[in-house]
Amino acid sequence: GMPNTLKETDWDTLLLRIKGKKCTPFLGAGACFGTLLLGSDIARDWAQEHGYPLKDCDDLARVAQFLAVKHGDWMFPKEKILDQFFTGVAPPDFTDPNEPHRILADLPIPVYMTTNYDDFMVQALRSRNKEPRRELCCWNKLVREQPSIFMSEPGFRPTVATPVVFHLHGHNEVVESLVLTEDDYLDFLVNISRDQDLLPPRIQEALTGASLLFIGYSLKDWSFRVLFRGLITSTEPSLRRISVTVQLPPASTEEQDYIDQYFNRIDLRVYWG
Repeated sequence: GMPNTLKETDWDTLLLRIKGKKCTPFLGAGACFGTLLLGSDIARDWAQEHGYPLKDCDDLARVAQFLAVKHGDWMFPKEKILDQFFTGVAPPDFTDPNEPHRILADLPIPVYMTTNYDDFMVQALRSRNKEPRRELCCWNKLVREQPSIFMSEPGFRPTVATPVVFHLHGHNEVVESLVLTEDDYLDFLVNISRDQDLLPPRIQEALTGASLLFIGYSLKDWSFRVLFRGLITSTEPSLRRISVTVQLPPASTEEQDYIDQYFNRIDLRVYWG
């Protein structure tokens, strides 16, 4: 297929969903391209610095796992990534109408999901005069006690004016919340599939009752595969609405065909571009 071939009907459906506040975007690392280093760059950097012994030195989850084991300290890679790559980073330029966070902040969206650690989505929403709330997924014991708007105000419903940015894999203000090493990903998956209540009802609603729009993920990303197996495929197929993922065109048409097939199996349309 040609790049950018989403059927007209799929676009119409998606635009209708966005208008009806029934679209939930998922932001992956690619949404911060040019502002933050990609995971593969961080992994190669660490692999070299710490003498990573295996071949796949661009796999951040694996290299982070190695650092944790080598130092005998599970917090070490989490503290290191925040300290080295997230402290004092200037946000993207939200005055640029093509900046992804800015585009999303202008849409009528009540819930934003992200696997990123940064607060750029929150900042972009503030720059558009909205009052966003930043929420964490409490996937491990150490983050169970974090304050949550869903607990403190049981009647709270995210709206376009007061949206929620929900960080599935932790964020930069709570180091214990980061999902970073391979073990973190596995624990996250196990815990979330064993205990659906780790996602507040309003967040579950945003997953099952909306079209999902994936931005800044590659199919090779662990974060993406985990999301998909753990979260999306666990919802009732009859409740699933059409969802779209925006992918950078891969190196070969063979790879593109494979990815199209992979996603079609789970009712996910791919927009290449």
